[in-house]
Amino acid sequence: MRAQFVLSEIGVGLRRNLTMTIAVVVSVALSLALAGASLLVRDQVNSMKDYWYDKVEVSIYFCIKADHNLPQCAAGEATDGQVADVKAALDKMPLVQSSTYESSQEAYKHFKDSNPDNPLLAAVGPDAMPQSWRVKLNDPTKFDVVQSAFAGKPGVKAVDDQRKILENLFGLLRGLQTAAFVIMVLMLFVALLLIVNTVRVSAFSRRRETGIMRLVGASNFYVQMPFIAEAAFAALLGSALASALLVGGHFFVQHWLAKKVQFITFIGLSSVLSVIPLLVVVGMGMAAVAAFFTLRKYLKV
Repeated sequence: MRAQFVLSEIGVGLRRNLTMTIAVVVSVALSLALAGASLLVRDQVNSMKDYWYDKVEVSIYFCIKADHNLPQCAAGEATDGQVADVKAALDKMPLVQSSTYESSQEAYKHFKDSNPDNPLLAAVGPDAMPQSWRVKLNDPTKFDVVQSAFAGKPGVKAVDDQRKILENLFGLLRGLQTAAFVIMVLMLFVALLLIVNTVRVSAFSRRRETGIMRLVGASNFYVQMPFIAEAAFAALLGSALASALLVGGHFFVQHWLAKKVQFITFIGLSSVLSVIPLLVVVGMGMAAVAAFFTLRKYLKV
């Protein structure tokens, strides 16, 4: 009977404050969807880092004849001995996983294949491309160790880290994550205000019924439970809507965006599903706690 009473009171409260209930559901849905999106963007950035950082290489470029005006290449083109000395030093470094030699001819071929329409191809030849060692590290974040070991060595023109190319992309994703987090906080604050106002209006509209219940000996928990359950149920609807938005966004990414941006491996549906229980718990918990503290003040009879 008590459970039936609580459920009936939830229905009464939702019908009496339908407009505000809808506002609570929408605001909770948007804030939780942004919270979930922020968590998923973080997982996507971490996944991309693990994938791409494992593939990036450090390139040690050697001087060519055209570089004689550079201070580090004043002695002219790098000799075979200088190239071999760098290889010997790389073999002694525990940090180095592997190293691959790329000749000037191979570098020119790669440049030609990657830029078939570049007008520079008609003006330059293999002699304009520096030979290099392509080095893969066990820990790509320790590029500075390789740079300090070889920058300025005889015959070495430059030490370049491919991670710099990826940092702009990761910086953009981190910016999107931060923006989503800030908007999420604002939306959660708005949702809390709506929940508090909805509970206040509901408590005020039923003050006579609650007053009678207190006079006949009903406990605080029994009086407050319908209001708390009403707020939690509205938050549950908002959590369900937020979950639907995240799943819909995932299918959009997988079936449209992934075909357009093929160099990124997007996180799977399992990552989205793992976030949904957290959203439900946070949404309902936030609503229940807000309702509880609001009722402590507005249900004193």
